[in-house]
Order: sequence, then structure tokens, then C-alpha cells
Amino acid sequence: MSASAHNGKLLNSNRAAHRRALILMIIAPALWSIAGVVTRHLSPELQAQGRFEITLWRSVFAAIFVGGFLLFVQRDFVGSLCRAGVAGLLSGAMWATMFTCFMLALTLTSTANTLIVLAVAPLTTALLARAFLTAPIPPRTWAAIAIATVGIGAMFADSLRIESGTAALGMLIAFGAPLASAINVVILKKRGGSVDLIPAVFLGGTISALLVMPFAWPLMADARDIALLALLGFFQLGLPCMLLVIAARQLSATEVALLALLEVVLGPLWAWLGAGEVPSASALFGGALVLSALLFNEMVAARRTSMARR
Repeated sequence: MSASAHNGKLLNSNRAAHRRALILMIIAPALWSIAGVVTRHLSPELQAQGRFEITLWRSVFAAIFVGGFLLFVQRDFVGSLCRAGVAGLLSGAMWATMFTCFMLALTLTSTANTLIVLAVAPLTTALLARAFLTAPIPPRTWAAIAIATVGIGAMFADSLRIESGTAALGMLIAFGAPLASAINVVILKKRGGSVDLIPAVFLGGTISALLVMPFAWPLMADARDIALLALLGFFQLGLPCMLLVIAARQLSATEVALLALLEVVLGPLWAWLGAGEVPSASALFGGALVLSALLFNEMVAARRTSMARR
């Protein structure tokens, strides 16, 4: 085989792997985004007073799901945890921080305030990736980050309220989620190519459950609530976090962070379809901006790749 044919075959293989990673990174936030609509079907008492219990059960079931994958699919539970090493522990701590900061922020401030803070994740990820991975950030990606941030702001601007010190504290705690996310993506990019970091999701669920357990008592979830929380733990938390770990092996750090914003766009859509919560005109406009930013970033990247191939 000639060198040019070999290079062409390698390029096609890389593009196929990138497309598969893109699909996984679209599925992941789509699954994350069902949290709101499923939560709306929990008992009113649990919704009103059980945020820590919700976090506890979600984390427990996420750990069970990922642990089951490691035990019954990979058939190497202990070995995979050991091989994850320090990187796995650090990544697990970041997953736990994300799992807990989000729910804790919601107990102190509004959903809109929390989601606006989460919108800084792409910018935070880009800065950390530039610093620790020396990864160049192309102008198209900076533009996409700016457009997406404006879009998130437009989605929730009407609901943004900082009426007390408690609300401000909630927003400060909420910032722990995008910061931990950015650190986690950097860890995944730096070590995820040589070490399987799916076990870190199991560690994250376990650590999160242990952290919130003292605050979750007395437990009030009934059998129906636990079934819904198992659904969330398995398919809204455990599975999509595993998909992100796999996708991060092929995508850039900023691609992962930008595509994760689909959760914020799709969440109101599912709440509209499944719980009758009609989104405002500004939410629809902001969501369109975010989607435009994501499409712009990927389409320009694909075009440049195609031109480089010629």
C-alpha cells in the first residue's frame, strides 16, 4: 500500500471515530436533559424537601449501573478500578463534585440562576485546556462559546433573580459544577487515551452518595419514587457519563463542553412535552442560538477537514 493510500485510510478511520464520538456526545446530554421532566413526576413531598435524597438515590443507582457494567460486561471490576489509579480518583472526585454541587445549588437559588452559572463550562474548559493541554482553541470555537453563552443568557434572563445572600451563595456553589467539569475533561483528555476512566464514574457516584447521605435523612421516597430515581440513576446519570468518557477520547475538550450544553437546551423541551411547561419566547430564541453555535462549530470543523483532505 502506498503512503498516500495509507494516510487516506487513516484519515477516514479518524473521521469515522470522530463521527461516532459526536453521536455519543449528543446522546449523553439528551439523556441528562430528562432529569427535569422525570423529577416532575416524583411525589410532591420529595420534590419540595428531598433534594439531598434525590441526589443520594441518583448517585447510588448510577454507581450500581456503572459497577454492573464493570463487573458483568468488562468482567474486571477490581482490576479496572486499580488501573484507573490516581487519574481515576481525581476524575471520580470531579464527578462527585458535579453531582452534588448542582443539587445543592438548587436548594439555595433558582433553577435559572443555577443554569446560567453552568453556561460558563465551555469557557472554563477552553481556558484550562489551553493552560494544561496546550491545546490551541480555533477562532470558530471562541465564537461558538460566545454565541452559546449569549443563548443561555437569553433562555433564562427573564428568570434571573439574586434576591438574597442565600441566592448568591447558591450561585457560588453552582460554579463548582462547571469548574469540576472543566477539570474532569482535562483529566479525561490527558489520561483517558491510555487509561480506562469509566470506573471514575462509579467512584463519582459512590463519593457523591456518601457525601449527601447524612443530609438525606429521614428518607421519604416511596416505591414509585425509587423506581423513577433508578431510571434517573441508570439512564440519566450513569450511562451518559460513561458515554462522555468514551467520546472524550476522540473529541477536543471544548467540543465536549460545548456539546454538553445540549442538556440545557433540551431540558425545557422535555418539560414542555412531558410536563406541560410551555417555554417562553426568549427560551426558544436562546435555545436556537445555542444550537446554531454548536452546528457552526462542527460544520466549520468538518469543512476544514474536508479541504485539508484534498
